[in-house]
Amino acid sequence: MPKRKMKEAEIGEVKDAPRRSSRRTSTQEVKKEAQMEAPAPAAKKSKKARSSGGERVDEPSKEEEEEATKSKSTEATNITKAQTSAPTTNGDVSTPGERQYWLMKAEPESRMEKGHDIKFSIDDLAAKTEPEPWDGIRNFAARNNLRAMKKGDMAFFYHSSCKVPAIVGTMDIVQEHTPDLSAHNPHLPYHDPKSTPDNPKWSVVHVTFRQKLKIPITLKELKEWQGVKGHPLENMQMLRLARMSVSKVERGEWEFLVREIGGRGDVVV
Repeated sequence: MPKRKMKEAEIGEVKDAPRRSSRRTSTQEVKKEAQMEAPAPAAKKSKKARSSGGERVDEPSKEEEEEATKSKSTEATNITKAQTSAPTTNGDVSTPGERQYWLMKAEPESRMEKGHDIKFSIDDLAAKTEPEPWDGIRNFAARNNLRAMKKGDMAFFYHSSCKVPAIVGTMDIVQEHTPDLSAHNPHLPYHDPKSTPDNPKWSVVHVTFRQKLKIPITLKELKEWQGVKGHPLENMQMLRLARMSVSKVERGEWEFLVREIGGRGDVVV
């Protein structure tokens, strides 16, 4: 998820820092700590508990595994196409016809993981003065979505695992995927001993705040629309794969939601 620079604890000390469900930490600070730590021993395979809101995605369902395989295949196809034909772009940013849309979940309420508060809200992102790394993703289908993102794409910011889950704002993808260094640091909440600097398993993208909605679009509303046969949101990925924290939003779905947002007094530009 989008990140901010935060003060890191000294070695041997764990210090709370605001985070989103994508549990991020300053990229430079994570790298520094990772270099000072000896590699952690391989952990025994064990199922990780999900959060009370069901947003932890360490143990993907069969449906999510199929989605990850499909996403990986699509990514390979897109790479092949990119190699055989140069797309028309406006600098490094995708043209409007190529722009993709996404939905990315974060937890706006405090929850402790390894002594760190992973809370991260739309207001936290708005306060950032630098692009925020969206880290902590530990689900392959969600990771593949991160890797498919392009600079210039847009995403809905979604508050999850809270009293009223909802789309609460929008943000821009400003830097494409790089290794998630938080996976290499045993002091951080979502350390993965199987991911190493030489062979990173996980990725981050960097995002910036775009706008906060005056009236959020709640999960209850989204599900009601999904239940209408032939509705633009009938097959929305986030609603089909509820535990996946980074999901694809099709153009028709994005356009429907933007119209709905406009009817509530906001203009998504």
